[in-house]
Amino acid sequence: MIGIWAEQALLPDGWAENVAVQVDDGVIASVTSGVPAPEGSRRVGALLPAPVNLHSHAFQRAMAGMTEARGPDPRDSFWTWRRLMYRFLDHLTPDDVEAIAAYVQMQMLEAGYAAQVEFHYLHHAPGGGTYANLAEMSERIAAAAATTGIGLTLAPVLYRYGGCDGRALAGGQLRFGNDPDRYARLLDGAEAALTPLPADARIAVAPHSLRAVGPEDLAWAATLRPDAPLHMHLAEQLAEVEEVTAHFGARPVEWLLAHAPVDPRWCLIHCTQMEPSETKALARSGAVAGLCPITESSLGDGIFDGVVWRGAGGRFGIGSDSNIRISLSEELRTLEYSQRLRDRSRAVLADPDHSTGRVLYEGAVSGGAQAAGRASGAIRPGALGDLVALDTQEEALQGLSGDRLLDTWIFAGDDRLVRDVWAAGRPLVQDGRHIHHDRITAGWKQVMARLRSL
Repeated sequence: MIGIWAEQALLPDGWAENVAVQVDDGVIASVTSGVPAPEGSRRVGALLPAPVNLHSHAFQRAMAGMTEARGPDPRDSFWTWRRLMYRFLDHLTPDDVEAIAAYVQMQMLEAGYAAQVEFHYLHHAPGGGTYANLAEMSERIAAAAATTGIGLTLAPVLYRYGGCDGRALAGGQLRFGNDPDRYARLLDGAEAALTPLPADARIAVAPHSLRAVGPEDLAWAATLRPDAPLHMHLAEQLAEVEEVTAHFGARPVEWLLAHAPVDPRWCLIHCTQMEPSETKALARSGAVAGLCPITESSLGDGIFDGVVWRGAGGRFGIGSDSNIRISLSEELRTLEYSQRLRDRSRAVLADPDHSTGRVLYEGAVSGGAQAAGRASGAIRPGALGDLVALDTQEEALQGLSGDRLLDTWIFAGDDRLVRDVWAAGRPLVQDGRHIHHDRITAGWKQVMARLRSL
């Protein structure tokens, strides 16, 4: 049993003061407001439900800062970035991937996330040869989670083709590729790799995109784990939209809604290239829009239409994708600022009863839990104890409460204001540092010293 007492806490029905929370075997057992701190409780300033980072490619963290020089094309783009990524990943070993993933997960926890969805497509050896254990790389992601304690939803990716025309994979893509039979075996192996982890670990299915799997593959993949989340990239780039439209005779969102049973099980990543009618129709499906504002800005993807999406009742969550920056507050801030720049307005996603920060935060917490298949998302009995405490003794937050405190953290502060984080009740960040920070960082430094010397 873990006890936490907060001067203020964001509960499902709003802010409350002097809140005692008891977590038993990873699950919140009781929440009581208006009480003095029980003896032995961890005392914190502000307690929030901690969100899920719903989209990550952990290995790309090792590339951060390496792709900012212009490529050979006059106009650099996602596609030139992708070519550099393929060349980089040829050097990564299973040991490298485990060390990088552990460092990424540690940084996510220190930023305030309690869990992650790893959209995992680096399956094979350089050149496409399989490891003796087909699920070797999935096991390394799970091993990293065993070290960090993060709540893990592992989403092994089905990646079959190099484009909508069914062309063969080549170059760096060979490490991603599987036919349906091999993918089914890999998924079984990945699920088995979760067995040593705490009971909140989950498996998900991830057909990569409409470019990388055929219609029959998508339909088949959806049947593999009917109760598990299903994640897929959708409508990220203009060139992607053009390729899908030319091959299928419909835009990506239009085609998907007509040919797949999209429902709340689905998480569709990016969705930055949608017409207003598509945005409304996809929002009404109940699927989560997996938004990665820092990466979408870095790659020049475009701006997700959060105004129309929320107006149609759409749900969203936040992910760090390429992991060029791992910052919960900055992801939320960038999402809102993108709307302001497009509409030349302010407080665009706020509503009459809740501030911008409140809308962003509660949306990310709720949508992320749904996308991860994780029984979290609120400080209430029966939910997983995914919790984050902010340090209200820091000058930036002193004297603030409620929505004003949340807005100040997101728009005027940074992740240094995160004090403590629990994942399913596991106390993993204390006083701003992960409990294994030094050991995990040493492993990261060793890997990066080799990679940066190549």
